[in-house]
Amino acid sequence: MSLRVRWVATAALLVLGSSYAATPAHAEPVTAAAPAISLSAGEHALIRFRLPDAAALDRLVAQGADLAARPKTDAGAVLADVVVDDTQLADLVKTGAVPVQLIQAESAAPARRSSLAATADTLQFLQSYWWTTNGRTFLQTEVATTATDDPDVEITVTWTTADGTTGTYPLIRFEDSGEYQYHYALPQPLPAKPVKVTASSSLGGVSRAVTPSAWPAATPPPTPAGYQKDFVAAYMTPTDIAARIKRLARQYPKLVDVLNLPNKTQGYRRTAVAYLGDPNAAAVVVESVKFGDQGWNGVQVRTVDPGAVNRPLAASYADRVLTVRLATDNAGKTISTTDDVAAFIIAKYPQKFRATVEAGSAGLPMPVVAPVRLDDGLKGTEVSKKPWTVQALRIGKVRDGSKIGVLAYSQEHAREWATPLVTLEFAERLLANYATDPATKELVDNVDVFVIPVVNPDGANYSFNDFNFQRKNLVNHCTGANRDPRYRDSWGVDVNRNYTVGSFFDGYVGGSGNCLSGTYAGTAELSEAESSNVIALASAHANIRFAMNVHSYGGYFMWPPGSYKADGRVTLPRPSIDESKFFLDSARRIVGAIASSRGTVTWPAYTGPVADVLYSAAGNSADQLYYELGIDAWDFEVGNDIWNDATQEWEGVGFQPPFDEAHAESQEYAGGLLELVRVARDKQAEESATVR
Repeated sequence: MSLRVRWVATAALLVLGSSYAATPAHAEPVTAAAPAISLSAGEHALIRFRLPDAAALDRLVAQGADLAARPKTDAGAVLADVVVDDTQLADLVKTGAVPVQLIQAESAAPARRSSLAATADTLQFLQSYWWTTNGRTFLQTEVATTATDDPDVEITVTWTTADGTTGTYPLIRFEDSGEYQYHYALPQPLPAKPVKVTASSSLGGVSRAVTPSAWPAATPPPTPAGYQKDFVAAYMTPTDIAARIKRLARQYPKLVDVLNLPNKTQGYRRTAVAYLGDPNAAAVVVESVKFGDQGWNGVQVRTVDPGAVNRPLAASYADRVLTVRLATDNAGKTISTTDDVAAFIIAKYPQKFRATVEAGSAGLPMPVVAPVRLDDGLKGTEVSKKPWTVQALRIGKVRDGSKIGVLAYSQEHAREWATPLVTLEFAERLLANYATDPATKELVDNVDVFVIPVVNPDGANYSFNDFNFQRKNLVNHCTGANRDPRYRDSWGVDVNRNYTVGSFFDGYVGGSGNCLSGTYAGTAELSEAESSNVIALASAHANIRFAMNVHSYGGYFMWPPGSYKADGRVTLPRPSIDESKFFLDSARRIVGAIASSRGTVTWPAYTGPVADVLYSAAGNSADQLYYELGIDAWDFEVGNDIWNDATQEWEGVGFQPPFDEAHAESQEYAGGLLELVRVARDKQAEESATVR
């Protein structure tokens, strides 16, 4: 889900990541030298930068930088994960940004001030949780101050363990869309379980002492001896996934239906295009109207000097060659401009060609150009170019709509390669253990499970074959100069901004009307086949009461509301008190199940409504499922940050981590999906008991 996003006003969504070890209060933070990071010409990478201040983040946002995850801060400096190429890396370094971690390559506290307040502020802990993972204890806190309008209030948390060891760490103010939310810090390593925390502010406020609670305080039932798991052995392309779906249907015919979703995608296709001329001097972009695989790859276009005086601009198309004869004056000199040629091609061959003047070439003399070949530029020669039929697995002993339904879907965003591994591992565990594990049999007998492993197959194919950071689908709604092939890696629609509730079209934050933006919302709500398929499946099966949208990366567990309007940060309506409690109670169970695999704990601060713990995501799928269809809809962001004991810092894993990490994510989050099925089963049992 991580994305290029237009944060509003201030550098919102900042989170402190102090690097204090579990030492006495006066100890200094551990710092590490920034690694040397460089990129070759044209290479892209996902890099974590330490920016000098919030203003630097504001500038990145204004420039449309590809910010990949929620920014954090570390000792007053902003940590931002940004997708950059070599030129952008160099430009950022020149402005004072320091690259501190190469997360993934292509292809593979504020100064103190004297208080102006007459009275002390009041402080309240909103969160205080501890947990242990891989032998290390962590503490996370959120504290709110009544001095909400004072941007310079400093808050410090003091912790105490049972043996009397104490320490402190600072919090930083967190504003979103110009609205104060709370003060916050990344999880802090402690020497042991904390028994007391207090908070104090620079205005003199002191909180009451609080005993931190264990998080998530839930564990799944144990799996029996012989329980089968570990069904994914490599990253899988859409073609691989289609083969896996076919095999499962053949292997388990009594438990599986394959559903062909109604809207075929465009397919792994693009129009064929070429520069007629030198794009660094004078050129016209010539493009086929139809897709390149429809006979237009290899078509040639050229300009010629007719070699005679007073000739008008003319063109002919024969034998797959478009020949443009330039106009001449009475001395026989060619006089056609780039604008003349582009307009003439469009006017004469509107059913065959589009043409636009390349940026910077307007009004320049059109040169004589030897034949150039149009090409769609797609590198995946083994990938089918046909429109794609998106498929879903329906798993259950009873598949007639009488059992409560759960929907799990993944890879709305193409570059999130680990996410279909999660949903397929989940599906295989249900099927493979049905005959041998009574607990699995009971789930499959009583829950109707729907799985869409890849929502966005076209974008996924492009990510695997052409540009691994591709986020969107392949539908190019750009017009004019934005169709220049230099922008080919920025075309497409963000599928998870194309839904109907709280959308960009309704004035909500987090989507864009710019066709080159990473969060482009499309031409209208549900304009895309991919988003329409998710809603079609959910609408056609009224028994679906629960849904999980699997994204990466960052380690979040979220639910609606997912978006807000900027003016006053007005979110979509909040769930009721009872619904909110159910969301949180279920989240604890599912987070506990995830942690049972390798100790990964989704942070309490990253557990909650999307709009509160991540950012406003206008037009996302969970909001439509919840508000329009009454489905309790959650979101995973798999790929939790990993604690580095040597540097005393949390490190990101990226969209396409080394497969060993992706494999581990598939195992732990598949366990989370299994717990969601248990939640659904328990909900159905509870409702049945109430009816009786």
